[in-house]
Amino acid sequence: MKPVFPVEKTIRERTSVRSYEPRALSTKEKDLFHDFIKTLNNPFSVNVNFRLLESSDAWKGEKLGTYGVIKGARDFIGASVPDTDLALEALGYSLEHLVLYAVALGYGTCWLGGTFDRSAFSHAMDLKKGDLFPVITPLGYPADKKRPMESVMRWAAKSDQRKEWKELFFSENFSSPLSKSDAGDFAYALEMTRLAPSAVNKQPWRVVKCQNAFHFYKAKTLKEGKNSVDLQRVDVGIAACHFGLAAAEKNLPGGFKKLPVPNINTSSELIYLFSWVLNS
Repeated sequence: MKPVFPVEKTIRERTSVRSYEPRALSTKEKDLFHDFIKTLNNPFSVNVNFRLLESSDAWKGEKLGTYGVIKGARDFIGASVPDTDLALEALGYSLEHLVLYAVALGYGTCWLGGTFDRSAFSHAMDLKKGDLFPVITPLGYPADKKRPMESVMRWAAKSDQRKEWKELFFSENFSSPLSKSDAGDFAYALEMTRLAPSAVNKQPWRVVKCQNAFHFYKAKTLKEGKNSVDLQRVDVGIAACHFGLAAAEKNLPGGFKKLPVPNINTSSELIYLFSWVLNS
């Protein structure tokens, strides 16, 4: 199904908004998002649970907080998944689709993976045992004036920089960069993938074009805590969303599938996750 918004325009307009007008969404606006959530799916057949939360939605009167990273926001979107295969990738895919929908309508969002009060948000999410709850995003009206701290945070996270094609996309193996001409009709989908947001802008996805498939790998570019959720898997799901929406917009053939690990030489830092397989 084709996206309900222009993919490239929306992706290029999306930016992390950290300062908001201090007003809540109306019931009509919330209903709009609830209705869109009902239409969301992901190619990994994982049930992603979304909740629209208000800043006052918390346990024992506790307010939802983001340690000063976000200012003014009154509404948030939380997303959780059962701990299954490709669950975090599915969450990234579905929530990014929702984020882009919000951006296309003129709302502000910002992926948050560590800078929010996880305890308070977890109570508001009403999680089931074993659920993974890695990220949230504020949802609201961007403030006209940004705080000085917001510019500093964008600079520190290198938010306006993206890796070059030769660092992300490969042909047959990881020694041969994929050219845009060799990517053919899929060059557009890969360029939209390159523009995807990620934790501290590490862009941990690598894609290898091999015969009739594009194989997606996670490159471990951040240290993982023993008990923390692997946010880089969420990031690869975000990138896959960009690829999938762009492919749907252009009617490109194929779909995402988990295959046996491809016979491609890799380092221990590269982990195969899934593939886009062209229709035969």
